[in-house]
Amino acid sequence: MAWKVPFVNYPAQFREMEPEIMDTIRTVLSCGNLMLRQELIDFEEHLAKFVGTKYAVGVSNCTDGLHLSLRAAGVGSGDQVITVSHTFVATVEAIHHSGAAPVLVDIGEDHNMNVELVEQAITPKTKAILPVHLNGRVCAMDPLMDLAEKHKLLVIEDSAQALGASYRGTKGGGFGLAGCFSFYPAKLLGAFGDAGAVVTNNAVIADKLRSLRDHGRTQSGDIAGWSFNCRLDNLQAALLDLKLKQLPAWLDRRREIAQMYHEGLSALPQLVLPPAPASNGLWFDVFQNYEIEAEDSSRLVAHLRSNGIEIMLPWGGKGVHQFQVLGLGHFKLPRTERMFQRALFLPLHVELADWQAEYVAETVRLFYTGTKCSSTKSRASAVMSKN
Repeated sequence: MAWKVPFVNYPAQFREMEPEIMDTIRTVLSCGNLMLRQELIDFEEHLAKFVGTKYAVGVSNCTDGLHLSLRAAGVGSGDQVITVSHTFVATVEAIHHSGAAPVLVDIGEDHNMNVELVEQAITPKTKAILPVHLNGRVCAMDPLMDLAEKHKLLVIEDSAQALGASYRGTKGGGFGLAGCFSFYPAKLLGAFGDAGAVVTNNAVIADKLRSLRDHGRTQSGDIAGWSFNCRLDNLQAALLDLKLKQLPAWLDRRREIAQMYHEGLSALPQLVLPPAPASNGLWFDVFQNYEIEAEDSSRLVAHLRSNGIEIMLPWGGKGVHQFQVLGLGHFKLPRTERMFQRALFLPLHVELADWQAEYVAETVRLFYTGTKCSSTKSRASAVMSKN
């Protein structure tokens, strides 16, 4: 189906950057620098500088980054790690594959971990807390870090959706022992396939990660132990390094679109919207997703799709603990469960045109009120008539 408003638009970004992309590919391939070479080193250096950490280690994807970070931190069998169910299964999967047991807590009104519930989930087996910075918003990290220090717990951040987002001036990934990023194509910084990275201020952890991603090999060529093959290849690293230069402008554009949604939808009492983009204050949000809660959400989704708007449900409309095969159904998370009954993602990507964002807002308003905003109607409908 040809959507009037696609959820992502990979071809548009490629067309915009095609000369630079093809030049980068040609340079890497003509030099033969394919694995663990200078392009990877350069990207790691630039990524660490962007986040504000001392080190970055490129890995094959964020899931592997989380898994390796837990192992590098010494998390394993008999340990518990506290996280949330409102996340992609990869977060909890990494805990499971480290040998530890996930302990799930509920979310707050901003859809991130409710830090006030964490302390009561701590047991003598708790080794780490794994906050997830969802939808481009960093968790309330100051009280979480205070809690971790009080109980001598490790903090590893799932920053897959929050590259460039900050809380009190510190960017996501820069608070805990390690922070893990995803460069899946639809992410804030997207590769042309799977890719990821871990950032840290700890030199020992950085060295362990470099060994763990490469079969346990050390700089001397020795083998430090059984390990994995989770390297980020040079071609993807070079392309990510190219795109990293554009990221600040792309984040500004995402915030512009989020502001348009906020202005177009905030008057509807049937919706719960994410916090509006703030120019000052505690948070700088970057809007990987624009996740709303909506009354009569299933009919709204059908209405939007029938009007040519591609809509996605977060992870198929279920929290991790609601997938029975995973054996996590004993966790009772009422706020999370209510959210999944009502939640959906509106299209939000850098290539989204103003008229498309206005058309989405207009179509949502039409569903609930039966009327269109005259100013939006004149602009969005006029452009629509030409497309």
